[in-house]
Amino acid sequence: MEPMVIDGDRLMDLLNNFSYNTDYTIGPESVLAEPCRPQNATVTVKYIVAIIYSLVCILSLLGNSLVILVVSYNKGNHSVTDVYLLNLAIADLLFALTLPIWAVYRAHEWIFGTFMCKITSVMKEVNFYSGILLLAFISFDRYLAIVYATRAATEKRHWVKFVCIGIWLFSFLFSLPVIRFREVFLPPNSSHMVCYENIGGNQTAEWRVVLRILPQVFGFLLPLIIMIICYGLTVHRLYQTKNKQKKKAMKVILAVVLTFLICWLPYNITLLFDTFLRIGVITDSCSVRNNIDAALLGTEILGFAHSCINPIIYAFIGQKFRNNFLKILVSRGIVSKEILNQYRKGSTFSTSSANTSTTL
Repeated sequence: MEPMVIDGDRLMDLLNNFSYNTDYTIGPESVLAEPCRPQNATVTVKYIVAIIYSLVCILSLLGNSLVILVVSYNKGNHSVTDVYLLNLAIADLLFALTLPIWAVYRAHEWIFGTFMCKITSVMKEVNFYSGILLLAFISFDRYLAIVYATRAATEKRHWVKFVCIGIWLFSFLFSLPVIRFREVFLPPNSSHMVCYENIGGNQTAEWRVVLRILPQVFGFLLPLIIMIICYGLTVHRLYQTKNKQKKKAMKVILAVVLTFLICWLPYNITLLFDTFLRIGVITDSCSVRNNIDAALLGTEILGFAHSCINPIIYAFIGQKFRNNFLKILVSRGIVSKEILNQYRKGSTFSTSSANTSTTL
């Protein structure tokens, strides 16, 4: 039996029919357990994602600008919670400015260079970490104000500004690995430039822990535990009281917290599974890898959409937010004072508690 002979061109054709998922979320040097062709999104899906990002950008810019306007308008009437919510709106507003870039990336490829890759990625990380840290401090403030009835003390805490500065610094600190390792490169067997972490050397597994697990523990899990404990105790105390105004304010805060968790928790859980896959805790396979990649994209869309949701919550649930917005419109002559008075009569708004918060 004569041996089968394959010429060079035929051999190259056979090899080109195989594609390996390159694991470029951590580094292009990674070796996979089995050959795998990535399941790329269709053109239709890519443009749908780009449209969603564009709509979120517009809504976020309008909504968070409105929140900043309402809170800033009452300069001498800020509560501790207002300061935190103001910073939360600023974080969402800054992140919204990067959404057009992410939209182009999802529809096409990365065309903006390494510098913009690092900047936009950092703003995404800072937005997430500052958001959950601010919500954690809001939960602690609500805990002190309701459980220990120290509202008067919390209103005069001048150090709240320093707390916010510290939150921004820690958020930036958690994002430092992104600045160091995020690059633009062309993965093997791909024709599209990507913006991802690119780690070389022999200590990839250790760096995966630094890049993923440590920031998630200190920037997500610990603040989440603080929020659960504080809100659990606070809600328990509220059920023992008859203060309707505090209960209404807590509804807004709880809605903000639950919305944050609904939007970002799935992404962080998926990111944790992706980390386990990269370090070998989960058995690597084509189906597992493609499912996790698809889940990362879907949950990332949900996380990005969060930046426009908080102003909607304030508008539909926060009576004081609507009241103060109408006051601005009245002062500018856009609406008549009668409309403001009719709104106050038609709602359960209490002017006696208006000095506690301009947002809630």
